[in-house]
This record gives sequence, structure tokens and C-alpha cells, in this order.
Amino acid sequence: MVSGVRTVTRLMLVATMASLSWHPTARADTVAAAAAGPVFGTLERMGAPNGAGRPSLGTSSQANPSVTPVPQTALPEIAVTSAALPTDGELAGNSLSQFIDHHATTHNFSNPVRGNLGRWRGGMQSICPATIGLSANYNAFVTSRLRAVAEYVGAPVQSDPKCLDNVTVVFTDNPDQAMMGMVSWAQKFFLRNNRFEAIKRLIAYTNDHAVQGWYFTTGGGAKALTTEIALLPVNLLPIWPQIAPRNNGADTNGIGVVVLIVDVRKIEGTPIRAIADYLAVLSLSVIQSPDHCDPLPSILDLMSPSCGARAKPTAITAGDLAFLKALYYKNTGLGPSMSRAAIEDNMARQFKLR
Repeated sequence: MVSGVRTVTRLMLVATMASLSWHPTARADTVAAAAAGPVFGTLERMGAPNGAGRPSLGTSSQANPSVTPVPQTALPEIAVTSAALPTDGELAGNSLSQFIDHHATTHNFSNPVRGNLGRWRGGMQSICPATIGLSANYNAFVTSRLRAVAEYVGAPVQSDPKCLDNVTVVFTDNPDQAMMGMVSWAQKFFLRNNRFEAIKRLIAYTNDHAVQGWYFTTGGGAKALTTEIALLPVNLLPIWPQIAPRNNGADTNGIGVVVLIVDVRKIEGTPIRAIADYLAVLSLSVIQSPDHCDPLPSILDLMSPSCGARAKPTAITAGDLAFLKALYYKNTGLGPSMSRAAIEDNMARQFKLR
């Protein structure tokens, strides 16, 4: 199977990262050539045409470095370690509840969301990431870091080396072109149940953020754990919503697919670990409009204009890790996720506030 060969190749890259040598031409600005790789595994199963959502040869408008090129030996560690604990000031007042509101599903829904915060539920809804568009060693690092963060916080990760990728990160200097196939596929996929008119503005690309993304979400029930997402009713939620989804988030219980398009022109000079951790947090919870700057720091502050002169994080923070651990604390796959109040209590206990 092509997808199996593809995944095995990615894993071989990860396993041999220490022995790969860096060459001045192996920079992250070789987007067009590197992006001629495989199609999206899970989206292909959902009927997406070959190349949907990914740049093709010759689509790069110009060669711009996406991340600071460094020697291979200088790449950061893949393994996740505990982050520095927040200060008393960062935990004061209602900082935890603010943080949770901005990290957990649906800022724009009219009804309060209590027990169906979007997360990976396990079974067929377990994480299998893939990265395309950078040099091979950078692709391998981002993919491995996403896996490592997911495993660290207790999210379900597919162990099968032949898994079909369902978290796909595309680095490109021509994101508009990268989205053309995606929009074309969505028109056909959602038209079959008369939903494209409600979806098309959600999936339209806007160039005002470095990262554009979409979550394909499912409802609850045991069926989702044993059924491919291609055979389930799905909804689409964008990171930057332009309109409120029609169903007010009724089917955000499970995450089935995440697509993240990264405009390399907007992240030039940013450390690769910071980018990977930013994408990991986006992949593990349905986060919409992450442009807040809460008292409790987050890796999402990396690209938030609201933070002003405050120092940007260089890796996933203690707040991010505590929130994600709480979100996946009771991830049995069945039943609702923890409520926001329960997540706040869990985080407080992790920080020894209670």
C-alpha cells in the first residue's frame, strides 16, 4: 500500500535523524520540491483528489527560508520534558479559566459547551501526524515532536507504522495554491448533503495569519471508535472562523482530521521547536481564534499580536501541558470529555493550588 510505504519512510527518517548530515542546500526554503510528496492519507479515503490541500511542483512563488537553518546536530530534542512552573502572578485570579476558554472548543458558539470539548477519542480517532514542505530532517522533526507531545499528555497515538496520516501539516510559500484542491474537494464532499453553502466560507483561505487550519469533527458514541471518519457524519471547524457553524458545535466530541497550512513567509527566523509545539497544541484541541494573550503563558502567544512586547515562548509551556493533560485525563473514548470546571480543577491540582 502506498500509504504504508510512505509512513514507513517517515519513520525511517525519524529513526536515522542523528546520522543525517546537514548541507547548506538542505534548507527549509525548498518548499516546492519537498512538497511533491504523498497525498493526504485520511482525506484521500474521504474522497479528496490526489494533491488536495498540498502544493504541487512549480507552485512556489519565491524561495523564502521558513525557519532558521541550523546544523542537523543543533536540532532540539524530540522528547518532551516538564516546563518551568508558572509564577504566582501568572496563576492569580481567574487566569486558569481564561486560559481554558481560549484553548478549548468554540469561542463563537451561542450555547455554553460543557462536556463535549473536542479531543482525539482513540480507536479510529487516534493521532497519526505527517509533515510535508520542508527539508526531510525538518519534516521528520515536526512529525516526531507532534507525536511526542501527544504521548506526553496522554492523547491516543496510532502505534501502527502503516497508519494513515490524519494530522497533516503543510509548509508552503504559496498557501493560496495549496488550498485550491482542498476547496474543490470540499465542494463535492459537502455538496452531497447540501452543506457546502454553509461550509465554503469556513474553508476559504485568508492570508492574515501564518497558520490556517481546519478540524474535521465527529459526534460521540462507540461507533466513532471503530469506524473510519470517511464513513461518519463530519463537521468542519476552522481555526479562524468567519461564520458560526450551523449546528453550534453539536458534533465536536471527537477530532477525526486536522489540516494545518503554514505560510513559511510569515515564520521566517522562528525556531523549529517553537513552530512544532505551536502546531502540536493546535492539533490536540479544537482551538479557534488563538490570538489571545492570557496571564498564563502559552505557546500560542508565539504568533499572538495581543502579547505586545512580552517575551515569546520558545517551547510548549506548563499551562499548555497542564491543560492538555486535563483534557485527556479521562479519555476513555466513550462519553463526554471533562467539563471546563473539571479541567480547571485538574490544572489547579497539577500546579498544587488545591
